[in-house]
Amino acid sequence: MGERKYFGTDGIRGRANVSPMTAEVALRVGLAAGRLFMSGDDRRHLVVIGKDTRLSGYMIEPALVAGFSSVGMDVLTFGPIPTPGVAMMTRSMRADLGVMISASHNDYADNGIKLFGPDGYKLSDEIELKIESMMDEGLDQGLAASSALGRVKRIDDAPPRYIEIAKAAFPRHLSLAGLRIAIDCANGAGYKVAPTTLYELGAEVCAVGVSPNGTNINADCGSTHPASVIQAVRDKRADIGIALDGDADRLIICDEKGQVVDGDQIMALIARDWAHRGVLKGQGVVATVMSNLGLERALLAEGLSLERTRVGDRYVMERMREGGFNLGGEQSGHLILHDHATTGDGLMAALQVLAVLVESGRPMSELARQFEPVPQLLQNVRFNGGKPLDDARVKAAIRDGEAALNGQGRLLVRPSGTEKLIRVMAEGDDGALVKRVVADVSAAVKAAG
Repeated sequence: MGERKYFGTDGIRGRANVSPMTAEVALRVGLAAGRLFMSGDDRRHLVVIGKDTRLSGYMIEPALVAGFSSVGMDVLTFGPIPTPGVAMMTRSMRADLGVMISASHNDYADNGIKLFGPDGYKLSDEIELKIESMMDEGLDQGLAASSALGRVKRIDDAPPRYIEIAKAAFPRHLSLAGLRIAIDCANGAGYKVAPTTLYELGAEVCAVGVSPNGTNINADCGSTHPASVIQAVRDKRADIGIALDGDADRLIICDEKGQVVDGDQIMALIARDWAHRGVLKGQGVVATVMSNLGLERALLAEGLSLERTRVGDRYVMERMREGGFNLGGEQSGHLILHDHATTGDGLMAALQVLAVLVESGRPMSELARQFEPVPQLLQNVRFNGGKPLDDARVKAAIRDGEAALNGQGRLLVRPSGTEKLIRVMAEGDDGALVKRVVADVSAAVKAAG
């Protein structure tokens, strides 16, 4: 795989108005991706564009629109809508390409561009690299004739369409009537559609993080700041709390006592329910190398497998498609329900948990602890430059750590796909040993970086 200049592990992401997240780069993305996905026939070609609630979305969206329309692509803009909504609309509207403008769980000063193919799936590494190579060609390459420019239109009913698709993922014979649900929408893309979906399914909804102003997305709220939804659960005496991230493609849950339930526990809960109902495909679940060893052991005890991929929900999705799995996700709360969606969807995942809650008649606190997690520690080590993982001291520390864990745990050391960070994660039954291994490797990385 070639060296990446723009794309990271999840599209292009960075500080707004600082390269690569500038209007010029967005224009180049539109020009390049538009040319690549124009098939060469005489029909009209279409791209759909959604965004979250960041102030910089007003800068990035017009630049993308200019690029796509310049090469002759028609453009439909949705305004604020969850990332999975863009993926769904790309497919249902027979578009050639879908674009989501979001930096997910990052603060408002960042933004990003995620691309989806006509099938609603995130683009492969190979296609992203092809787009990169075309982005550095001249800005006058492949421009359409004046009479063949793309037309641009705002579509106002995309959010209601997404709500109907989301509701269809909830069992028809069940209702949320009688449940009080606190939901934190992170002042992000789900701020309208998520509370509305829960309300239309019968719930009493207590919504927070639903007043976006362009700069408050993910600010002390959402899935990366669970204190907000925990407080809402306590204040409103809710039965469950749901917290989405800025683009609503992931979630965390808290029970009625305010205890947080992470993505691994949610995956275990849904996997057991689906296996019991005979709808789990592939005889297992796909997760990343970050998922807890406790999840793997719990699934094995049920006769189910856990297949691991590199970090990134699109790699989870790729393995799910290859192996015929319909459930996968990440510890961080990206959950993919392949029967219903082509990418992570926080709201749809929440609906699966709510279905178990309703059908079981048990409180969320009894469902939350699906397995006992083994001690796991993650430390992010910032570095200034170079390649710390090539340093002899770091390699030696990793070898020593793996030898110390000796098959009773795991050590994972990897670079961040979006920042100058090395992520050092270890887990095992001996918590003190895990701490020591992480500390040793982290110290070596600091010394090298």
